[in-house]
Amino acid sequence: MSIDRNEYPFFLNDYVTHLSVVKCLSKGTVQGYFRDVRQFLRFYMLGREHSARTQETMELVSIREMTVDDLKAITLRDIYDYYNYIAMECNNHDKIRSRKASSLRSFFGYLTKQARLLEHDPTANLELASPKRALPKYMNLDESLTLLRSLTQQENSRSHVRDYCILTLFLNCGIRLSELVGLNLSSLDLKEARMRVLGKGNKERIVYLNQACMSAIREYLFARNEMECSEPALFLSNQKKRISRRRVQQVVENALAAAGLEGRGLSTHKLRHTAATLMYQHGHVDLLTLKSILGHESISTTEIYTHLSDIAMQEAMDHSPLAEETRIKLRKNKKD
Repeated sequence: MSIDRNEYPFFLNDYVTHLSVVKCLSKGTVQGYFRDVRQFLRFYMLGREHSARTQETMELVSIREMTVDDLKAITLRDIYDYYNYIAMECNNHDKIRSRKASSLRSFFGYLTKQARLLEHDPTANLELASPKRALPKYMNLDESLTLLRSLTQQENSRSHVRDYCILTLFLNCGIRLSELVGLNLSSLDLKEARMRVLGKGNKERIVYLNQACMSAIREYLFARNEMECSEPALFLSNQKKRISRRRVQQVVENALAAAGLEGRGLSTHKLRHTAATLMYQHGHVDLLTLKSILGHESISTTEIYTHLSDIAMQEAMDHSPLAEETRIKLRKNKKD
């Protein structure tokens, strides 16, 4: 998605620049903030002309002529009306509503503190229930091995070698989709068995490569070199261009289907969760090391994998062959 700045007021364009240049957020994150703020501004401006708002009419609203005076007239009640709309009319669940709250807090915080266009932040007293923090879905060790082995049994074409390498990096390194797509040939340091990954906020980190990753990369590079392509990207499409995010998602979806793991809500991001979970549960990796590997901003984000470990231990107890042997049964048997 490209942002046509001619279609929007100066303060929204300046906000986008602030996110990109000052805060150094990724393109995808900036676009997400932009879409959330645009939806609210359209909702607010449409409310002045129509009593009934629909998603169809919202798409037709232009906010190009919106002024600073319009911003100053926005109240906390307008924001709560918006959240009622996205909950009731758009069926946005609590996580999406929470994300949009963060977007609006960021936008009005910028207008108040950085741009100084507003004296009062209408989101200052915004209160919303915190979303339920669900534990992430992931594959266990046997399922992960099944996924990788299902690819090795397929034809040894250039694309299959590439796809196997992609899945190997996801499951061993825990990198994000955007990070994988952004890898270049120059990102690799095969001599030191590591690669440079550009994560969120354009923050670079070093990810070390184990034997499985090194083997998969070398095999893929051998096939890639036969393409005689000058493209700097590591992973290429059949058109010899940098592979797209959507194509990688399709690679994962097809591999999951081939392994009989479809229909469980698994995705590229769930492979990242799988890698982190396996490292914590089977690799005995401490949280600080795992935080660095995953490129988390806060240790609290990484701590969710300790909860996954607790669940694994609980399941292990429940599957004990003696789990259902109780004193009640013993007493019944004694009476008999």
